[in-house]
Parts: sequence; structure tokens; C-alpha cells
Amino acid sequence: MHHLAYLPSPSQGVWHLGPFPIRAYALCIIAGIAAAVWLTRKRWSVLGGNPDDISDIAVWAVPFGIAGGRLYHVITDPELYFKAGEQPIRALYIWDGGLGIWGAVALGAVGAWLGCRRRGIKLAAYADALAPGLILAQAIGRWGNYFNQELYGDPTHLPWGLLIDPAHRPAATPDIATYQPTFLYESLWDLGVVALLLWADRRFSFHSGRLFALYVAAYTAGRGWVEALRDDHANHILGLRLNDWTSLIVFTGAVAYLVLTRNRPAPEQALAEPELSEASH
Repeated sequence: MHHLAYLPSPSQGVWHLGPFPIRAYALCIIAGIAAAVWLTRKRWSVLGGNPDDISDIAVWAVPFGIAGGRLYHVITDPELYFKAGEQPIRALYIWDGGLGIWGAVALGAVGAWLGCRRRGIKLAAYADALAPGLILAQAIGRWGNYFNQELYGDPTHLPWGLLIDPAHRPAATPDIATYQPTFLYESLWDLGVVALLLWADRRFSFHSGRLFALYVAAYTAGRGWVEALRDDHANHILGLRLNDWTSLIVFTGAVAYLVLTRNRPAPEQALAEPELSEASH
């Protein structure tokens, strides 16, 4: 039974160009990456760096990040792929959805570190420049879940409830049509964090990885309440969803770093490693 007011879901998330499938989920991820690179290039240029540094580092960070995001998803939800009756090969199907942000950030940081070493750039300076672009990418990428009709929340009668097709509804509530649009809540929260980071950086001149830590703290605060609205499959520890525990631990670490570095002076070499600063120009 449909309500008078609701948010419709897309009629399809895949289009075919001849034999080639064009997937909305992949397009959202690509658009998010492009937006992140664009914004970070602009910020790096304002800081006095070479914007081409950002594109070069992205060549390393993006593949590592995608691999890390998928690994986190598969490791934290292995039963979706490896229990009896499932298809293990589907663990490789990233176009079906399933990229964990913390795996993406962790392994993406390894790729960024390699790229920064090649260009003689401080990883902390790069992370601060990247932070607003990274959360912007997340805001855009969340719309991939909308096209896949996945990761929505509990049933709701709110006028902005998301209409889910019968094929994508939970087995426990096949007759309930509308659910919390958690993808939208998180996307809007992420855009708010973009604004917060840009304002805070202008107001306080963050450095030494502190703006990245603020991004982590702000994002995890939002992820916590959005996660509480979700009712999709998730492993639980002591009654809390695994992603809630991850958010809580990472939030605590980010806030601790902000407190411990609150009086740290700005480095003399803001962007480049001192011994490589000449080579980076």
C-alpha cells in the first residue's frame, strides 16, 4: 500500500550501451572521486602547491581505496559471500554495492603515502587538503545506494519515506513499501561536514593532519545516528552494529588527536618534506 507522499526509487540502476552495462553505482563513485580531485586541486593550489601533485597522488590513492573499501565490506560481512549456498565470486562484484568507508580510508592512505613519497609531499598536509573533498565524494557516492535500492533504514510513514520495490524489500517486511532514506540523511550530513571543514580551515588554519581529524570526528558522529536507523544485514557486538563500534572507536581517536595537538605549532615546511622540497617544485 502506497502513501500519499513518498520519495520514489529509480526504476533502474543499470543501462546497457550495446553489450556494456553502465551502472549508476559506479557512476556515482566516479563522480565522487572526480569532485574530490577537483576540490583538492583547488585547495592545494591556494596553499601554494602544484595541483598536478593531487592528480598524481590520486592515481595511487584511488585504486588502493577501492580495494580497501571492498576488503572491509567482505571481511566484516563474510557470510554474504562464503556461507553455504552463496557465491564466493560475488565478493569481487563491487558494482553490486559494498564499499566500507574505513577500509577505503585505511588502504587509500597507504596509496596516498606512496604517492606523497614520490612527490616529496607531507602526508599530513595532503590529508588536510583532501578532507573536504573526501567527504564531498562520500556525499555523492551515497547516491549509488539509492540507485541500487540498498542500505535504507527502518519502515516509516514519514512523507519523505523511500519507496522500495518488492524485489528489494526485507524478507521480514515484504508488504511494507516505504523506509527511512538513510542514504539521503548521510549525504546531507556529509555536505554539512564539507561546509564545516571549509569554514573551520579558514577560521582556524588547521595543519598537521588536524583538519583530517576533524573530518573523521564529524563524519563518525553523523554515521552513528544514521547507522541506528538502518535495519539491513549487519553483524552485532554487544547489541551494537559493527559499524557503530567502528565509528565510536575512530571518533574517540580523532577527538583525542585534536585535543593532544591543539597547541602544536605550524610546521616551517607546510607542504613539502624539508629534504625533498626543492625536488617537488
